[in-house]
Amino acid sequence: MNSVLWRGGWTTRLRIGSGLILFTFAFFHFINIGLGLFHTDYLHGMQDGRKAVTRHDVMSLVLYAALLLHAGLALFSISQRRTLRMPLSTGLQVVLGLLIPLQLISHIVHTRYAHEIYDVNDEMGYIIVLMWPGTVIWMQSLLLLVVWVHGCIGLHMWLRLTHWWSKTVPYLIGVAVFIPSFALAGLLTEGRRIWADFADPFLREQYIEHYNWPSPEAFEAMFSVKDNALIAFWVALGAALAVFAIRKLWRRRHSVRVKYVEGPEVVAEKGMTLLEISQSNGIPHTALCGGKGRCTTCRVIVEDGADSLPAPEEVEARSLNAVGAPKGARLACQIRPTEPLTAYRMFRPEGGRHRAHASQGQERKLAVLFLDMRGFTSRTTGQLPYDIVFLLNRFFDAIVPAITEDGVVDKYMGDGLLAVFETSDAESSARAGLRAAADVSRALAQFNQRLEAEGSPRIRIGMGLHLGDLVLGEIGAAGHAARTIIGDAVNVASRLEGETKALGVELLVSTELLQMAGYEGDQSGMKSFELRGVTRPIPALPVARAADLSPVTAG
Repeated sequence: MNSVLWRGGWTTRLRIGSGLILFTFAFFHFINIGLGLFHTDYLHGMQDGRKAVTRHDVMSLVLYAALLLHAGLALFSISQRRTLRMPLSTGLQVVLGLLIPLQLISHIVHTRYAHEIYDVNDEMGYIIVLMWPGTVIWMQSLLLLVVWVHGCIGLHMWLRLTHWWSKTVPYLIGVAVFIPSFALAGLLTEGRRIWADFADPFLREQYIEHYNWPSPEAFEAMFSVKDNALIAFWVALGAALAVFAIRKLWRRRHSVRVKYVEGPEVVAEKGMTLLEISQSNGIPHTALCGGKGRCTTCRVIVEDGADSLPAPEEVEARSLNAVGAPKGARLACQIRPTEPLTAYRMFRPEGGRHRAHASQGQERKLAVLFLDMRGFTSRTTGQLPYDIVFLLNRFFDAIVPAITEDGVVDKYMGDGLLAVFETSDAESSARAGLRAAADVSRALAQFNQRLEAEGSPRIRIGMGLHLGDLVLGEIGAAGHAARTIIGDAVNVASRLEGETKALGVELLVSTELLQMAGYEGDQSGMKSFELRGVTRPIPALPVARAADLSPVTAG
C-alpha cells in the first residue's frame, strides 16, 4: 500500500480500516432513522434491508470485530502516549470516543442482544418506544451526535493528506451537518407517531405482541448485562491509564534535566528532541518550519552540556552554516539530549527584544508575480521628473487593481513591482496569480488605447509568475520594520520576468504554478530555463499575451 492514505504501521492501518467499517454502518443507520421523516414503511423497509446485510453471520463477525478492534486500539494508543498534551481536534476525538461506550453498550444490549437471547423483534418502532419520552431518547440522540462528530474528525484527519480533500471539504461540511439533522428529524417524527399509537390500548397490545416485548425478568437480566459490560469498559480504560502512568514513571527514571536560560528547568524523557521537550512542557519555543530543520528559528545556544551532544548531521549543519550560526548554536528540533543541558532560546515567541510576533516570519507556499515596464529608460529620456512620475502613477493606477483583487503589491521598484497572493492555500494562490496576470494584460490593453488616443506610444510589460516557499515577516530595525517577503521564489519570479525580454513575450509562468492551479490550457510551448542564481532548471510556459490564458476555475 504505497498510497499516502495507508502509510504507517499495522496498528494505524487496522485503526483506519475498522473505523471506516464503523463509519459506513453509522452512515446508513442514520439515513435509515431519517426516513421516518417521510413514512414508516420507508423506515422499516430500509431497516429490513440493512439487517439482511449486517446480521448475516459473516458481516456480523466483521462488524463486531471492527468495533472491538477499534475500541481496543484506541485504549492501546492512550496507554502508549508519551504525554496527554495534544491538539484540540485530537483531544476532542479522544474524549468523544471515550463517551461512546457509555450509551452504545446499552443500545446494543437492548437491540441485538435482546433479539438473539429473547427473540425480541427489535424494529425501529420497538427501539423508539423503549426510549420515548424519557431522558433516554435525549441520551441516545446525544450518542448519535457524538458518534457522527467523532467519525467526521477521524475521516478528516485521514483524508487531509490527499491533494483533493481540501477542495471537497466545503461541500462535505454540508453533508456532515445534514446527516445528523436528518436522522434526528426522522427520530422525532416517528417517535411522536408511534407514541400516539401506543396511547391506544388496543394498538398497544398489538405492538407488544408484534415486538415480542421482553418480560420484566428479561429487562432485569439485560440491565445486569449492560452494567457488567460498562464495568468491563471502565476496567479496560483504567488499565490503559495505569499503563500510561507506569510508562511515564519509568521514563522519569530514564529522563534528562533541561534548564532554559531565562526560563524554567524541566525533566523530560530521553529520546525526545529539545523542541519536543519544550512543546510537551508548554515552554514557548519558536519553530516556523514545524521542526524540519529548515527555518533555524528554533535554534539555541547550548551553554552547558554541548559535549554530550553528537555532532550536527547534514540537515542541521547545512541550516546552521546558511545563517552563519555562532559557536555553540544548535537546532532544537534536531538535538536529543541524553545528559543535563542548559540552553538559551535565540528567538522568543512571546516577542523578546521588543519585536512583534510577525517579525519572526511565517513560512508559506504562495504565488509571486514580478512585473516590469519595457523600455522605460528610453521612453522617459528628456522628460521632466514630474512627467515621469505622472506616467508611472497612471500606469500603476491602471494595472494594480487587477492584482489587488486577490493579492497585494509587496513593493514598487521604479517602473516595476513585486506582488504576492496570500490566500488560504497554495492551490488558490496559484489560481489567483494566473487570474491576476491575465487581468493585468487586459487592463494594460485598455490603458494603451487611452495612450494612443492621446498620441503617446503604447506600453509593453514583462511578467514572471512562480509558486514556491516564501517567508513573510517584518524586516528592518525594531519599530521601523516593514512587512515583506523573501525566499527563492522571489528570485525565480524575477529571473523569469527578465527572460521575457529576450523571448518577446508578456509572461513566463512556471510549471509548478500551472500544476498547482490545475491549469488545463495549451502547454505545448513549455521550455526549460537555466536562471542565474537558481540551482535547478525551471520549466516555464512563455505566453505572448497574458490575456489569452485559458481561464482557471475557482477550484
